[in-house]
Amino acid sequence: MEKEECISQWHKTRDSSTVRNRKVFPSPAQIRQSPITPESKIKQDDTPCSNGSSGDFSARASVDTPNQLLLIVVTGLSFATRLYKITEPPHVCWDETHFGKMGSYYINRTFFFDVHPPLGKMLIALAGYMTGYDGSFPFVKPGDKYEHHNYWGMRGFCAMLGSFLPIFAYLIVQELSRSHTAALITAALLIFDTGCITISQYILLDPILMFFIMAAVLSMVKFNQQSSRPFTAPWWLWLVLCGAALAGAVGVKFVGLFVIFLVGLNTAGDLWRILGDLSLSLVDVAKHFLARVVGLILLPLFLYVLVFAVHFALLNKSGPGDGFFSSTFQSRLIGNNLYNVSMPEYLAYGSTITVKNLRIAGGYLHSHWHLYPEGVGAKQQQVTAYLHKDYNNMWLVHKPDNDTQSETPDLVRHGDIIRLEHKETTRNLHSHLHQAPLTKKHFQVTGYGINGTGDANDLWQVEVCGGRRGDLVKVLRSKVRFLHKATGCVLYSSGKTLPKWGWEQVEVTCSPYLKETPSSQWNIEDHINPRLPNISLSLLKPNFLEILLESHIVMIRGNSGLKPKDNEMNSKPWHWPINYQGLRFSGVNETEYRVYLLGNPVVWWINLASLGLYLIMVAVSSIAIQRGISLQQKRLEHSDILTGGGGLLLLGWLLHYTPFYVMGRVLYYHHYFPAMLFSSMLTGVTLDTLLRNADLLLCQPYSDWLQRGGQMVLLFTVLYSFYLFHPLSYGMTGPLAHEPESAMAGLKWMDSWEF
Repeated sequence: MEKEECISQWHKTRDSSTVRNRKVFPSPAQIRQSPITPESKIKQDDTPCSNGSSGDFSARASVDTPNQLLLIVVTGLSFATRLYKITEPPHVCWDETHFGKMGSYYINRTFFFDVHPPLGKMLIALAGYMTGYDGSFPFVKPGDKYEHHNYWGMRGFCAMLGSFLPIFAYLIVQELSRSHTAALITAALLIFDTGCITISQYILLDPILMFFIMAAVLSMVKFNQQSSRPFTAPWWLWLVLCGAALAGAVGVKFVGLFVIFLVGLNTAGDLWRILGDLSLSLVDVAKHFLARVVGLILLPLFLYVLVFAVHFALLNKSGPGDGFFSSTFQSRLIGNNLYNVSMPEYLAYGSTITVKNLRIAGGYLHSHWHLYPEGVGAKQQQVTAYLHKDYNNMWLVHKPDNDTQSETPDLVRHGDIIRLEHKETTRNLHSHLHQAPLTKKHFQVTGYGINGTGDANDLWQVEVCGGRRGDLVKVLRSKVRFLHKATGCVLYSSGKTLPKWGWEQVEVTCSPYLKETPSSQWNIEDHINPRLPNISLSLLKPNFLEILLESHIVMIRGNSGLKPKDNEMNSKPWHWPINYQGLRFSGVNETEYRVYLLGNPVVWWINLASLGLYLIMVAVSSIAIQRGISLQQKRLEHSDILTGGGGLLLLGWLLHYTPFYVMGRVLYYHHYFPAMLFSSMLTGVTLDTLLRNADLLLCQPYSDWLQRGGQMVLLFTVLYSFYLFHPLSYGMTGPLAHEPESAMAGLKWMDSWEF
């Protein structure tokens, strides 16, 4: 009775029309407009009760303790669902082939090339190393048995980071909506989503990327809540954590830029509000601006560059990625044929050389015994650009008349006419007026003749870029063009990938367009001539900024060059929100252990419906306010939450989803999962707000019953759908879904699902 009198007295002093025993939280907009001071907190919360205790203490007892218990439950369920059966199946699944292998490269300090920044692979390697993995497993193809290798540490690390996603989402929604129910709905959607579970349980970059994205958003939201206490320790803490998380997100994948845009837009709005606060001097405004520059620009940039510094320091041995980079870049790698070696400084007749295109990933001038097929120019020997070291990259430099037998070889100079003979096949580099295979406005380049004999179409003029007649051709350092004497075109690497008949190597053409570009420029890399004195190449190694810039150009071009291959599984962005098609992680038949990446359809379709519902609710609320309809304080708070917190989440979803519509690279279903996190958080806010306004339809106590009933039905639906679809994540054996005995019988609701 004393507690009821206390609550009644508190409501009377606040002149509130609300009769429920529930603590009312201010909206984010109200917090910004009315900073909470210690004195105001005492006035609001410390109304004494008849028993002498404070209202603040009773609020903590009734709100904070259940909140802590809910967070503990969310944490336990999240870790349990992700770590369950973490070692199954005990073989390589899907992209573990790539990222597990890259972890091995780090442990062995072997250089490799990947289209993504290095942080994710470095963390995978660290997790493997700390749990006893020695980097010896080859990761050749999906299905290879791990056997005695300690793969569980790398999987467990990814699963642990994936386990934080529902926890972060719970905290974000709680801050934005001031509702534990909204936070719990969000957490349930993510905890029991089969897609989120599957993508967290394997050696992949996705759980690492999403961990940093959610950490950045949580830090941003927490930082916003400190707006009334600028430059305090918590304010700086959340600012620094946000900056560090941004560096982590973009350090794993370039799509981490999307969360940088989200934080940037939020920061711009925050600074605009501060600029309009006339109680702040221009000096204070400048302090706010500089603090954000340091925390959200300079700190992430420093950490991002630091990641690459560690990356280059670790990978100091030559490996399979050498051919994607310039000759000077390769000269810093232990074991590379250019590392601390000596070779003749100037190109000479009679030398054996390799010729590398200066276009990033342009490749080495290459030939092999295979001919161009019928209908592709002249049926002569193929000439391509190959990205890797290979014996078929070797060419002999001859004078047009084959006279290279003098004791002191003549040096090649700017303007000289040469003939290049392929060392393995003895055919000459040749061009003519036939169309190139892919670039139809260019001419075909072939291998022609035998044992050095050919015709006038085998002659090329050497041109040193920026040079004058008589200038020598320097190994590695000179940019060289080869002009075809007969047609006037220039040797060119188009960057286009040939079909299977060309072994998917890069097309080489002769371009009639003589403008100097990296695609038409080459350098001499390997140079063998025993009749010339050698010099050391150690002085040619690039500095850190040069290799940092080159590595980014290679990654960006490599990423944009990812095109779908024949029979390769890929999808379109409009497929993703409707859960149109998943990805097969493991197994295809009854005897194999099958894992299929597919979101819980109930969760995903609730998210999709909630997007439309959110827009309708915001529109109705905005129209009501615009028309001057008098709303209760509670309705205004709900409207602020929808437009404020909900708007931020909708913006996050749009930024992480819509850019894929304009991307030219190959796309996969798993690219949607960062956007799905924002969609689930928006669903939590939307459905909670809808249920809390049940009294618009029914009077008390029926509205409370409807609200509680709706929450229970929603939770039961999510739990039951997880029970039905959990074999997708934890593995299936036996009959396939179309057979009655299958564990998934009757659950293939869409024909495009392939489990």
